Amino acid sequence: MDTSDGASGAGAQRDGEAAARALGERLRWVRMQQRRSLQEVESLSGGELKASVLGAYERGERTVSLPRLRALAGFYGVPVTELLPLPEHRGPSAIPTGGHELVIDLAALERARDEEPALARYVQAIQSRRGDWGGRVLTVRAGDIETLAAVSDATPEQLRERLAAIGIVR
Repeated sequence: MDTSDGASGAGAQRDGEAAARALGERLRWVRMQQRRSLQEVESLSGGELKASVLGAYERGERTVSLPRLRALAGFYGVPVTELLPLPEHRGPSAIPTGGHELVIDLAALERARDEEPALARYVQAIQSRRGDWGGRVLTVRAGDIETLAAVSDATPEQLRERLAAIGIVR
């Protein structure tokens, strides 16, 4: 008996489930970047985006239709392509979890733009390169800190202290 059809069907189903999980992770990452809860999304969307449904999308338990994906992209203020889990996109696994990064408060940086113009330009370039849309904070990796410190004629620790003193880092 030939089982190739069943095996390929099962493989396709696993691929579909993996794709749904990857898309869900991406949706959750974008929502978390904007520091919004599922309930806030529902409330701010006027009930168009239900928290329970969005949670099911994020867990990969429910398939997202193209019109719904467009609605989510519009709500989050990002291009639809930023929600797709393509290899060139950086998702949650690209964010370092070690203790050597800095978390920059983007609103505080905007207020201190005149004091830290080089940092503001560098952060803008990082946001653009990462496709970091609408977040309130930006994690700056250790290598970026070393580069910024060199440009600022400081050690990485001096840079950290200076940014903490003016309230830019969390």
